[in-house]
Amino acid sequence: MSGHSKWVNIRNRKAKVDEKRGRLFTKIGREIIIAARMGGGDPEGNMRLKAAIAKAKEANMPNENIQRAIMRGTGELEGVNYEEMTYEGYGPGGVAMLLNIATDNRNRTASEIRYIFSRGGGNLGESGCVAWMFNPKGIITAELPAGEKREEVILQAIEAGAEDVDDSDAEILEIKTAPGDLEAVREALQASGVTITSAEVEMVPQTTVTIDDPEMAGKVMRLIDRLEDHDDVQAVYTNADIPAAIMDQLDI
Repeated sequence: MSGHSKWVNIRNRKAKVDEKRGRLFTKIGREIIIAARMGGGDPEGNMRLKAAIAKAKEANMPNENIQRAIMRGTGELEGVNYEEMTYEGYGPGGVAMLLNIATDNRNRTASEIRYIFSRGGGNLGESGCVAWMFNPKGIITAELPAGEKREEVILQAIEAGAEDVDDSDAEILEIKTAPGDLEAVREALQASGVTITSAEVEMVPQTTVTIDDPEMAGKVMRLIDRLEDHDDVQAVYTNADIPAAIMDQLDI
């Protein structure tokens, strides 16, 4: 998990929250709509919706936005019918990329994503070309307390069902769970007073590819940024591992 933890920390440090908040709300809103449509509007009986609402609250999404999205998903309000799919491809240097998509026009989205890949020095691949390199895992990141509380939190996470706990970062604790155990571990940590910064199911690479050339790293990061900026892209996962020292050299 060390490579994934490093990637998450890099991604968090570079995020421009204020600039991307509107786009983030749009993406979370789509996730809520889809979750409510598939499993109903009650988060207690719909774990995917519960996780999406938690993500919305972590992003400070207004409650009225959350409720409107739920109502669009359940059909109480008119809304767009989004279709979920996965796109796969390769970025610069042959790094694998896996995209979660939510779109109301698959032909338009495919054309635009293919163009972004081509422009960024990569290529959109066929179904199955890289998916086998990734496994779904619950990933929780939390602010890491100091002293004895630090050890208590780690033990609580393990007792609640965590598969792995990475505390190699001085400030951030990253916990890996089976997808079905994500909510239980998150609730156990919250009950202990830990500040959760994110908790969701992600596609984690089985192995990572270290990109230690600044020029290549810049190309990879620019492609990721362009993909993440597309409204239909819910998430981008990659097996690229860019060391912090290289990230510090990038002008993105």
